[in-house]
Amino acid sequence: MQPRNPWQAMSRPRYPLSAWPWRSAAYLLTGAVAGAAVLVGIVVSVVAGGVLALVLVGLPLLLGTVLAGIPVARLERRRLRLVDGDPAHDPHLPPAAPGLRAWLTTRLRERATWRELGHALLFAGLLWPVDALALTAGLLVPAAVTATPLLMATAGDGREAKVLKLWTVTGWPAAAGAALLGVVLLALGGYVLGAAAGARAGLTRLLIAPREAELHARVTELTRSRVRLVDAFEAERRRIERDLHDGAQQRLVALTMTLGLARLDAPPGPLADQLAKAHEESGRALRELRELVHGIHPQVLADYGLEAAVADAADRSAVPVDVDLSLSGRLPASVEAAAYFVVCEALANVARHSGANRARVDGGHRDGRLLLEIRDDGRGGARAGAGSGLTGLADRVSVLDGRLTLSSPVGGPTLLRVEIPCAPCSP
Repeated sequence: MQPRNPWQAMSRPRYPLSAWPWRSAAYLLTGAVAGAAVLVGIVVSVVAGGVLALVLVGLPLLLGTVLAGIPVARLERRRLRLVDGDPAHDPHLPPAAPGLRAWLTTRLRERATWRELGHALLFAGLLWPVDALALTAGLLVPAAVTATPLLMATAGDGREAKVLKLWTVTGWPAAAGAALLGVVLLALGGYVLGAAAGARAGLTRLLIAPREAELHARVTELTRSRVRLVDAFEAERRRIERDLHDGAQQRLVALTMTLGLARLDAPPGPLADQLAKAHEESGRALRELRELVHGIHPQVLADYGLEAAVADAADRSAVPVDVDLSLSGRLPASVEAAAYFVVCEALANVARHSGANRARVDGGHRDGRLLLEIRDDGRGGARAGAGSGLTGLADRVSVLDGRLTLSSPVGGPTLLRVEIPCAPCSP
């Protein structure tokens, strides 16, 4: 596996010969240059804002100083790619509305903006000199020592050279020894550069791209993608329902009518008997197809909403069902579909497994949540994963950030409760 940061790279034996020391040097060099530029910009903004504080033009300058951390942090997240293979996500949220005012309001209220301002001040005041010092110690000094023979060759008399303006090297054997020492220092300096760049990148990520922000961004994206998948699934269900209703069902109706007319016109005998059987089979197939189409996405749910669809499901239940569902309007389509199929599956379980004489469906929309309770007076003992389909229902509800709970002691009664957060009902 390829190393993704200097710390991982330095654990490899071939680190001095890899590109990581040079990547670390490039990171520190760009940090020193960018930090100096940020320091100049902040000083100019503060001085100009202080001088012009009595006039309105000073306010934009001071506001710009407060927001200076945003572009600096964006640049730093790009520079992190030199020494950090993990992406650094932008922690800022999109504005609630278009326009400069909404953008400023959002940014000034975010914790990330003030963290980035603190990072910019730290960057301008302390971090870039540290970058320059590490670059000097890890690269420039070893390079200067390694270049001792070159310095001696370019000297006036070619007999001595002054290394780093600190000590004098006399003679070519001493110059060659200094060059060898410089090579060793370059190898060691690579580790100095890697350690400095790794620590610097870790501090930068902690300040402007914390891991919890990345996790939050990933959770948000997963939630959005999950909702998109649910919407796409429901759209596909409706398309299948529409194709069956308008295509296969209509052809089966025409076939049933044709067989019925042929049955009437056929004389008594074996042919008439076969036509009668075919007519009955086509009628059964048509009824099963209608039940299938109704189960995919009932038209009453699409046209009249959850309240009417639950009442229709209760009328078709084999067990008498009382319904007390109060909704002031329509809910989101995905919420209505999930709630309806929960009710249908629960009533089917009551009819198949509970031995109940009566069932009841209660619910409504309160405090930003759809609440449903399906209870029966059966024998109880229902368990998720025991062939009842409750696990699938719980998964379907959880996709919408909802919760499904079951209470079914042996001897009854059984209570299935569903809570789904959703927007208020629309008329």
